[in-house]
Amino acid sequence: PGPGLITVRLKFLNDTEQVAVVRPEDTVGGLKSKFFPGQESQMRFIYRGQLLQDQGRTLRSLHVTDNCVIHCHRSRRAAAPPIPSTAVPTTGILPVSAGSLVLPAVVLVLVVVWYCRINYRQLFTAPATVSLIGVTVLCSFLAFGLYR
Repeated sequence: PGPGLITVRLKFLNDTEQVAVVRPEDTVGGLKSKFFPGQESQMRFIYRGQLLQDQGRTLRSLHVTDNCVIHCHRSRRAAAPPIPSTAVPTTGILPVSAGSLVLPAVVLVLVVVWYCRINYRQLFTAPATVSLIGVTVLCSFLAFGLYR
């Protein structure tokens, strides 16, 4: 390579290699578009055991030096762009799942059982009442722990 250029070996899963002559100022996205035009979203680069996801990072900032190996993986389908961790839902509706409905369902069952305990006292023995108190305390700790 000429002055200011470095040689990077792009190695694939089938052990084939492609030699790329690049500048240290080139970005990961630029490397993808230069050597895999039209397939940028399908290509994954791995360097030193880390997936290179930030398309704007330069090779110099990743400490890529002359004759380094970047492993390349071509996925079968185009991947969705990464979702930022600070994403805010665009709708005002909270996501509802089966897991989020378990605690309200248990609380509803406890309310019904306590209603029966108060109105039909003769059906509940002392150990059943103590057990009901224990389950209620346990669910209270669970609720306060989840929604604090």
